[in-house]
Amino acid sequence: MSDLSVSVAGVAFRNPVIAASGTFGYGTEYSRVVDVPRLGGICSKGLTLEPKPGNAGQRLLETASGLINSIGLENPGIPHFIENELPTMLALGPVVIANLSGSTLETYVEGARLLDATAVPMIELNISCPNVKAGGMAWGLDCDAAATVTAAVRRATRKPLMVKLSPNAPHLVEVARAVVGAGADALSLVNTFQAFAVDIERGKPVFDNVTAGLAGPAIKPIALRMVRDVALGVPECDPDRDPELGGTKPFVPIVGLGGIASWRDAVEFVMAGATAVQVGTSTFANPKAMEKIVDGIAAFMDRKGYRRVSDMRAIALG
Repeated sequence: MSDLSVSVAGVAFRNPVIAASGTFGYGTEYSRVVDVPRLGGICSKGLTLEPKPGNAGQRLLETASGLINSIGLENPGIPHFIENELPTMLALGPVVIANLSGSTLETYVEGARLLDATAVPMIELNISCPNVKAGGMAWGLDCDAAATVTAAVRRATRKPLMVKLSPNAPHLVEVARAVVGAGADALSLVNTFQAFAVDIERGKPVFDNVTAGLAGPAIKPIALRMVRDVALGVPECDPDRDPELGGTKPFVPIVGLGGIASWRDAVEFVMAGATAVQVGTSTFANPKAMEKIVDGIAAFMDRKGYRRVSDMRAIALG
């Protein structure tokens, strides 16, 4: 039997399949239909320092091979999460990753400080949030802003820090380099693509916030290309640095996501340089999608003779 275990920034996962933030709740919501302990990890819903009610109006719209969402980071706030949701999440078995969001540098830092005092194994820093002090532009669209928030959160926590990149950044590889330079231990990419939809009966935008995030199978080929770009363009993400492959220089692993619906999709991301993957939208259509992906990866590795996930990692990069 092949060994599906992987290590991301020093955190051991039983397999490379992780539930993406905002798509799996806190794990317990799916426990009646999903064998949750079989998953490698679970990313929490995006967490902010203060509770947020989320966006008004319509929040979801199905598209051809995709889903547009405008949820608005609805969450109970980090203190409530730490006291109420986190203990249950930790007891489920998979690695728990706290997705940290914010609107100002101060709220990011205070949120990181609170999470640092818990047993959560890893923090995923969401830099797709609007920087309210910079006119609402997302932190992750600009190299300097991305580096600033990453460095501030890095100083506030000793936890392994994974930074989640936005595909809407004009220069994604440069942003990736900036956050790695500012202290990111791992990268996850990509978040949703900015999209727009029209209600033709009303002649108005579908969403109250006008634009919203596109996810699902439609974005997979672009997300896959972006993972490849970062794997090739950020020296610290070079698979040759991976300790599992004998590397000795500092290594920053990539967690790939964006439209993964099958084990074949997951294997593509690994072969393009990802150490692990996150699965989101597909869970809505098929709650057991992640279990099937775990089984499919294992069967593929056995058939091809790959003993470890790292044996096939980045082989498509040439």
